[in-house]
Amino acid sequence: MFQQTLNELLKSYFGVTIPEWATPMLSMVNVVIILCLAWLFRSLVMRSIRMLQSRLSHASHDDEEKKRVQTLGRVFRYITSVTITVLAIMLALSEMGVSIAPLLATAGVAGIAIGFGAQSVVKDYFTGIVMLLENQIRQGDIVEVAGKAGFVEEVTLRYVRLRDYQGSVHFVPNGVITTVTNLSRNFAFAVIDVGVSYRTDIDQVFDIMRDVSAALRHDPDFGDKILDDIEIAGVEQWAESAVMIKARIKVVALWHGPIRREFLRHLKIAFDTNNIEIPYPQRVVHTKEN
Repeated sequence: MFQQTLNELLKSYFGVTIPEWATPMLSMVNVVIILCLAWLFRSLVMRSIRMLQSRLSHASHDDEEKKRVQTLGRVFRYITSVTITVLAIMLALSEMGVSIAPLLATAGVAGIAIGFGAQSVVKDYFTGIVMLLENQIRQGDIVEVAGKAGFVEEVTLRYVRLRDYQGSVHFVPNGVITTVTNLSRNFAFAVIDVGVSYRTDIDQVFDIMRDVSAALRHDPDFGDKILDDIEIAGVEQWAESAVMIKARIKVVALWHGPIRREFLRHLKIAFDTNNIEIPYPQRVVHTKEN
């Protein structure tokens, strides 16, 4: 296109045309110009997306919304980069004299053939788009998907990368994700199961558990992570060797584990102070006299 326009200008004003030996050189110059403009345009778009992402992050006071902005920003940068690269290659091929119409037709037929053979990949991308639009998973969340649980390090349209408690990295294709268990949303509950002996006064145990919870709310390390007083459900069951009591504490998301462990530590000290027996499996044997 550039050569044709230049040729017409030269012919109109000077009555000459571009010599044949200069045509390949002009084609190469045009290709370089196209690639440079594509690189410049890609850089500007990437910078604009980062600036918009930064503004939205600073404008939002919600950590959950900031995570979503970061995840969507990274996905939009990836899509933009791929789109600009493909368009630049097509324009460069066209400038070099390669007709892209047959290539597009071939790509369409090949795309249909590949689509039948790569349905799982298409499903991965479709599921990834739905998850991002519905805000199911974001970078930085703690989730459980497809039987794997861990910290979300990366979310793409193809897969979710998790790092578990042992440090192992799991790449989970989006297509196999049917249920997302997100542990990072707003709040969580530290569920506590306590077993005491049958001789123990249950009401006294309830009072001790409330006192331990109240003391923990004043702890400088854990107090601001606890959102409400302990909620004692009551006696859960009569087990073989113990009376099981179930309770829960509303805490900040991802703090249910540390709060539960710290509560049990303080509860053990309180039980020892009040001589409350923590039972263990026992057997009572009765002998029958002749």
